[in-house]
Amino acid sequence: MYADAETIRRILRDRGETWAVVGLSNNPSRAAYGVAEVLQRFGKRVVPVHPKAERVHGEDGYASLADIPFPVDVVDVFVNSELAGGVADEAVAAGAKAVWFQLGVVDTEAYDRTRAAGLDMIMDRCPAIEIPALSR
Repeated sequence: MYADAETIRRILRDRGETWAVVGLSNNPSRAAYGVAEVLQRFGKRVVPVHPKAERVHGEDGYASLADIPFPVDVVDVFVNSELAGGVADEAVAAGAKAVWFQLGVVDTEAYDRTRAAGLDMIMDRCPAIEIPALSR
C-alpha cells in the first residue's frame, strides 16, 4: 500500500535526478552513506542533509532542506519515524516531487499529508534495493 511498484518506478525513473538524503553524513558505517553511493552509481545527484552540513561523496552538505539553494526532486529520509513527518512537511514546503522513507521509517499520517499535497511517496523501502531491479 505504501510502496507500490508503479510509484517506485516513477520516482526512480521520472521524478528527477537530484536527491536530498536527510541524515547523510561522512560516517561509512551508516546506511545512508552506502545508499547514497548506490544512487550516485545510477546517475542521481545526492545532496547531503545533516546538522553537520558535511561534504559527502563530492557534494556539499546542508543543515536542512530549507538551506539547499537549488531545487530538489526527491527527499530520501533516514531519520527515525518520530521525526520523519516533519521532514516530509519540509519536503512539501521545499517543492520536492517525491518523498522516500527508508526501511523502518513509517508515519502513515505524514504519508497521507504528503500524498494530499500532490507528491509521490514511498515508505519502508530502500531505493538502493529497488533501483537495480529497474534495469532488469
